[in-house]
Amino acid sequence: MYSGLYVVATPIGNFGDMSQRAVEVLQNADIIAAEDTRHTQRLLQFFSINTPVMAYHDHSDERALQRISGCLSAGGSVALVSDAGTPLISDPGYRLVRHAQEGGFAVRPVPGACAAIAALSASGLPTDRFLFEGFLPAREGARLNRLNALRSESVTLIFYEAPHRVEASLQSMVKAFGAAREAVLAREMTKLYETIRRGSLAELVQFVSDDSDQQRGEMVVIVAGKPKGEHALDADVAALLVRLSQELPAKRAAAVVADCTGLRKKQLYDYLLANKQNIGG
Repeated sequence: MYSGLYVVATPIGNFGDMSQRAVEVLQNADIIAAEDTRHTQRLLQFFSINTPVMAYHDHSDERALQRISGCLSAGGSVALVSDAGTPLISDPGYRLVRHAQEGGFAVRPVPGACAAIAALSASGLPTDRFLFEGFLPAREGARLNRLNALRSESVTLIFYEAPHRVEASLQSMVKAFGAAREAVLAREMTKLYETIRRGSLAELVQFVSDDSDQQRGEMVVIVAGKPKGEHALDADVAALLVRLSQELPAKRAAAVVADCTGLRKKQLYDYLLANKQNIGG
């Protein structure tokens, strides 16, 4: 095996998705640098791999880098793995890749499973252009600010989310993108309880709210881009719409503003539905 740092993709759930090349690289590497050594040991035991394992993660100190650099400098090979999927995709590791490159060492990708791409491929949403956002901020205000910044994106949006926050994140997406925006929840992919559910954001909120099992496991949320012809509401239009909704039924207020601005009535009505808790009155 050639010397260098090998970035090795591992299964996201089903060990059957491990490539033969990945197994061979892990078997023949001098060291495996793992995000969580205990987690990785289960994978290694399954494939009868006895290569020495060391920890490498966001909080690793200089000694970890020195050990890896020493191995590479001696003409050895190091395999980098994360807990699941392709390393560096919302996982630690890019600093190690840069360190290796700057030291003149080869970095060799060993491709395989990636939760974001697996979910996108089975989503039924456009795949020609997409934006991977990773994990949203945990705090509601910061999360909504980030989503509002993405409101005008016309490409498919991909997010990772923790199970205990998925319902709150979907609710934030309703506020930012509208209740009718199409989205997909992909949960526990390749595992026993794999679920891939497509519907409006409002329907997905209801789906996870009604079934606590849908708030467990690994999550990918995919949101359709802004539909053609839909223009983001500026602050003045939003304020007018909210004020009218305090005097008129929501559908009537949306119709009036649509007549005045040329915006779609459905978009305006969805905005009122998504923000009704904040509007009051």
